[in-house]
Amino acid sequence: MAAMSAISIDITTKTYPAQPGSPAREVFRGFRLDVARGAFLALLGPSGLGKTTLLNIVAGLDADYRGSVRFDPPQPRIAYAFQNPRLLPWRSVLDNVALVLPAGASGRAAAQHMLEEVEIGELAGAFPERLSLGQQRRVALARAFALEPDILLMDEPFTSLDEATARRLRDLLRRLLARRPATVMFVTHDSREAAELASRVIRLEGAPVRIASDEPGSPLSSSPPQAQA
Repeated sequence: MAAMSAISIDITTKTYPAQPGSPAREVFRGFRLDVARGAFLALLGPSGLGKTTLLNIVAGLDADYRGSVRFDPPQPRIAYAFQNPRLLPWRSVLDNVALVLPAGASGRAAAQHMLEEVEIGELAGAFPERLSLGQQRRVALARAFALEPDILLMDEPFTSLDEATARRLRDLLRRLLARRPATVMFVTHDSREAAELASRVIRLEGAPVRIASDEPGSPLSSSPPQAQA
């Protein structure tokens, strides 16, 4: 039996409006994509193609298109790990994670637990400017998984990291998903990263965007603990 789709995307058309010196550009036309429940889908393609726009449409952050995005269940919890960690600099690490949780002691306790899961519990009282980029990305992962999402959107979450740090964070992501399963849409430029993490790898190209290839990746597997980034 075919896997149930957690996400069904049908974009009739999506156009970037004209800008000074740049005409309007149709990004998507007749684009369809189904993502199976529990899948880890990696999206590959050149910069500026529309991969982030696709995630924003799924997240509900971009409603300026014709078409539909359907979910099963109909109102899933969606978490989004952006390319930039987007931490509030005036809030502590703990407070940045607690923002997505109920106010009060229980929410703060849950935030602390998530920080322990991403192996930076001792940094709960620190502020983002004191953290390395790898540590900031751990905070962003903690905030995303604190929501216990049904769907996790990730836009190049390990970019600008050295390979050793990126590898440790990929291992951490595997462990988190093993404990807290979710349907994942993951944008990356790294085909090796896509094949290593994803159960399905789609390569996008063209204008309007089309699916150039759709191949199986590697199933998620747990990895042994690694040193912190």
